[in-house]
Amino acid sequence: MTDPTPSEQKAATTSLGELLGEVSRDISTLMRQEVALAKAELKESAAKSAKGAGLMGAAGYGALMAVFFLSMALWWALGTLVGGGWSGVIVAVIWGVIALILFLIGREKLQEVDGAPQTVETLKEIPETLKRNEENR
Repeated sequence: MTDPTPSEQKAATTSLGELLGEVSRDISTLMRQEVALAKAELKESAAKSAKGAGLMGAAGYGALMAVFFLSMALWWALGTLVGGGWSGVIVAVIWGVIALILFLIGREKLQEVDGAPQTVETLKEIPETLKRNEENR
C-alpha cells in the first residue's frame, strides 16, 4: 500500500464539525464575492442606462421641437388657403386624431401585459413545498 497523501491525512484527523465549519466559511465567502460582483455589474449597467436614457430624452425633445415647428408651418400654409383661425383648428384636429390613435394602441398594448405569472405561480408553490418537507421529518 502507498503512504497516505497530506490531504488524506488531514481528512482523517479533521472532525465533522470542523469540516462543516470550513464549508460554511467557503460558502459565505463565495456568497459575498457573488454579491460584490452583482453590485459592480449593476452599477456599470446603471451608468450605461442613465447615459442612454439621457440621450433618448434629448432625442425626444428634438423630435418634439421638430413636430412643433412643422405644425406651425402647416398652420401657416393652411392659413393662406382657409384663413388663420380655421387653419389652427385643422392642425389641432389632426393632432387630436393622432393622439386618439396612439392612445387606443397604447391601451391595447397595456391590456396584453400579464405581469409576472411564472413568478406568482412559483411563489404559490413555496409554502406547499415547505409543508411537504416538514411532513417528511
